[in-house]
Amino acid sequence: MPVKIRLQRHGKKGKPFYWIVAADARAKRDGKFLEKLGIYNPNTNPATIEVNVDNSVQWLQNGAQPTDTARAILSYKGVLLKHHLLGGLRKGALTEEQVEEKFNAWIEEKEKAVAAKIGGLDKAKAEARAAALKAEKEVNEKRAIAAAEAELPETPEVAEGETAEAEGEVAEAATEEVAQAATEEAPAAEESAEEAKDEEAAPAASSEEE
Repeated sequence: MPVKIRLQRHGKKGKPFYWIVAADARAKRDGKFLEKLGIYNPNTNPATIEVNVDNSVQWLQNGAQPTDTARAILSYKGVLLKHHLLGGLRKGALTEEQVEEKFNAWIEEKEKAVAAKIGGLDKAKAEARAAALKAEKEVNEKRAIAAAEAELPETPEVAEGETAEAEGEVAEAATEEVAQAATEEAPAAEESAEEAKDEEAAPAASSEEE
């Protein structure tokens, strides 16, 4: 019986997730399966993948053929690597300790890469959140300034021509006041001069009478 390792679709419309299963190649895609080997959820970032490595390797050793998508997932989780290393063990090229050492070293490096990716995504999210908060703060400040300006009393706007005209009127009024003051002072000065002459003439007349 030909066996395939493939994905079986689950989940609701628009948000699917998949089971990784070993199934009869003649069975329907979402029909009966022989064993569930893991899950694949593409709705998260990064995608959530869980695989039973040992059982998957056992199916590969028994001749199961993975589909292209299933092969990529198995490779991502190290199943194909372990299958290859166990092949070397059967041929005598590697010992069991070497197989475990190489596989564990690969898993450690993979976990570091995944952690670095998650850290980068978290940093990008934090930067995007900070940028959004900054933009929102600027908008709020502009709104506050606009509201404060709207509450200020309106100052009458005076045209430049009207201002010049008003200044001219003030200067003209000042000139008239000065001229009027000069006109009023002139008769007063003449009267003072005449009074002085009369006073000088009065003693002279008195001396002549004596």
